[in-house]
Amino acid sequence: MADPGSVNVPAGPIVRGDLRDALAAERTLLAWIRTGLALMGFGFVVARFALYLQQLLLAQHVSALQPYGLSLWFGTALIGAGVLVNVLSAWHHIALIRWLDPGRAGQPHATTLALALSLFLAIVGIAMVVYLVVLRTEQPRFAEERPVTSGTHAGIVDKPSRRSVDDTVETLKATLQSRGITLFALVDHSGEAAKVGMSLPPTKLLIFGSPRAGTPLMAAAPSTALDLPLKILVWQDRDGHVWVSYNSPQYLQDRHGFPADLTANLAAVETLAEKATE
Repeated sequence: MADPGSVNVPAGPIVRGDLRDALAAERTLLAWIRTGLALMGFGFVVARFALYLQQLLLAQHVSALQPYGLSLWFGTALIGAGVLVNVLSAWHHIALIRWLDPGRAGQPHATTLALALSLFLAIVGIAMVVYLVVLRTEQPRFAEERPVTSGTHAGIVDKPSRRSVDDTVETLKATLQSRGITLFALVDHSGEAAKVGMSLPPTKLLIFGSPRAGTPLMAAAPSTALDLPLKILVWQDRDGHVWVSYNSPQYLQDRHGFPADLTANLAAVETLAEKATE
């Protein structure tokens, strides 16, 4: 019974292969190497297709990102197929050369180089598979990079709004006008980004205040002018949720050290945020 791991040898005396046979076998090996390399390259592109789709959706301000995990597994399978092609082609080439010339002690330099290339590409393919699997385990942490919840962090208060960014801004503007508070500026960060060909989810900053409330604060602690006039940021996260963010009065008092009783002069920012998010 023939060894299943060997090339079928025809019956009769073994005929010593000539140079043309060896070169033909070498060309066949190189063809298989190209096939394996193409499978590995295409597999890597397919595996990273999900990341491309996510970046495309972010650029279009689409917040509901869908998982595309199947592309990773399809791509990994193609890379594995490329590795298998390279390994089997090298093994088959060695067996074929031995059959063509069983008495030869060594292999031609070109054949050795082709075999080394085939094995090197197989190792690279295995490394690519490991990289993709490791990336798969780390990707959820990227997707949950900074889950924002209502509350205070580092002095910043985030409140969820049920309105869109534009509607929330309009509510704030109307409230400021009704209370006689001056709106010094409205900065449309996302609009400015679009002007230079960059993308940013809807993000708008309102700068407002009252000299009657701010002057005593700056008189008591001149550095307070760094954070005055007051600011409210209205922005949309990657999941499409809208938030109203501002510096808490207590944080500003701790930061600048003005008397605690003057903190009431900053209460307007909290009142405005409540009106905008109710």
